[in-house]
Amino acid sequence: MTQQPATTPYNTGLLSNDAHHERDRLASIQRNVDAFTTGILDGLPIQGSWNCLELGAGAGSIAHWLAERCPAGRVVAVDLDTRHLDAGRTTNLEIQEADITREDYAPGNFDLIHARYLFCHLAERDEVIAQATRWLSPGGWLVIEEPYHLPADTSPFPLVRRILDAYQRTYHKHGADMTWARGLPALLARNALTEVTFAANPGCMGGLGKDRWLPLITQAAPALLADGLITEGDLTEFATLLKDPAFIDIPQFTISAWGRRSGKIPNVPA
Repeated sequence: MTQQPATTPYNTGLLSNDAHHERDRLASIQRNVDAFTTGILDGLPIQGSWNCLELGAGAGSIAHWLAERCPAGRVVAVDLDTRHLDAGRTTNLEIQEADITREDYAPGNFDLIHARYLFCHLAERDEVIAQATRWLSPGGWLVIEEPYHLPADTSPFPLVRRILDAYQRTYHKHGADMTWARGLPALLARNALTEVTFAANPGCMGGLGKDRWLPLITQAAPALLADGLITEGDLTEFATLLKDPAFIDIPQFTISAWGRRSGKIPNVPA
């Protein structure tokens, strides 16, 4: 791809692969959410010959899973920065370094399009969803998974209220909408997808080995400290709290929504 990607938190700053602990953040997502994601995908009538598009492929766990499920098809894994993607693991995986807000695939090109934790960070999120529905082949499926953050002040732990408020403020400052996922099912339906379905998976903070938030907070910590939203003492107290077996909280849900394109491709302007 020859296009220059737009400047976003994904290629500069907080969420870029140059950020400290980014690999840890991606690994935490895969470790804690992959089973939920593959469970959703397993419920679809995936065929071995399908062509799939993985948007915001990250470290590639779902792209590789799809490549194994579709050995006679192909999987295109797209990300602004593809350094964590291993093209050598499967022959039917094509890696593209591109900005999907500037990309336009041929209409009717993919049997399955999947994205996770991507659209909440895009300013043109609704428009790109509409565009992605046109990339689907007749009968193809669009599966979108996004975080839905609960209000920070509803946590039963005062420290978590402070940290989550800081975290949510910082992500909002970088253009993210952490409550956008609530409208996903309606958005898919408005874009003429049928059989729209959704599910949710709670994300655990604490619970000892079940925690998925330490890598996220650790990666965001420099920005939170620089903005004066938390203190080093807060981070130390948080690390101590994570060792308490009685500390369990639910800061967010992952909302998955999916729908199917009708069998007829509508006219698309040239």
